[in-house]
Amino acid sequence: MKHLLAALLLCLTVAAGAAPLPATGTVEVLFTPWDDAEGAIIRALGKARESIHVQAYLLTSRSIARALQEAKARGVSVEIVADREMLEKSDKSLLPQLREGGIPVWLETRYTAAHNKVLLIDVAQPDAVLITGSYNFTWSAQARNAENLLILRGNPALVRRYLDNWRRHRDDAQKMDGGP
Repeated sequence: MKHLLAALLLCLTVAAGAAPLPATGTVEVLFTPWDDAEGAIIRALGKARESIHVQAYLLTSRSIARALQEAKARGVSVEIVADREMLEKSDKSLLPQLREGGIPVWLETRYTAAHNKVLLIDVAQPDAVLITGSYNFTWSAQARNAENLLILRGNPALVRRYLDNWRRHRDDAQKMDGGP
C-alpha cells in the first residue's frame, strides 16, 4: 500500500508538471547594473532565425523594442503576451508601437500581476534560447535596479515547458485591439 501511494503521488507530481527536467546546455548569468543584461538580450534577439515568444510585465526599453521590430522585419515570427494593467499604468509602454508595427500582442487580465519576464527564441531548434529572471524589459532594469537574468541555451525540454506555459497564458489573454 505504501508503494502504491508513493507511485500515485509521483504520477500526480508528473501530471502537475513538477517533474525535474534534465540539466543540459549552457547557462549565462548576468546581474545588473554591473553586467550588460540588455546588450545580452539584444544580441540573442539579433540571432533569432524563426521565432520569438515574449512574456512581459513591462516593456519600455527602446533598444529591446527595436530588436523585436528588426527580428520581425527579417522574417522572424514575434509574438508578445503582456500584463494589461502595466500597459494601462505606464505611458512609456512600447506595446502599442510594437502592435502598430505588426507584432501580435495579447494582454493578460486574469491575474493580479502577470509578472513573467521571459523570452523564448527559436523554440523548434535544439539550440533554442530561454531568457528569464527578475529583469523587466526596461531601461531602469539595466541602469537603476538590482536585477538578475539567466540565458539558457540547448535545453529543449525546458524550452518546451516554457513554451507550453506561454501558450496557456496567450490562450487565456485578450488580443490587443487592431491586432494582425
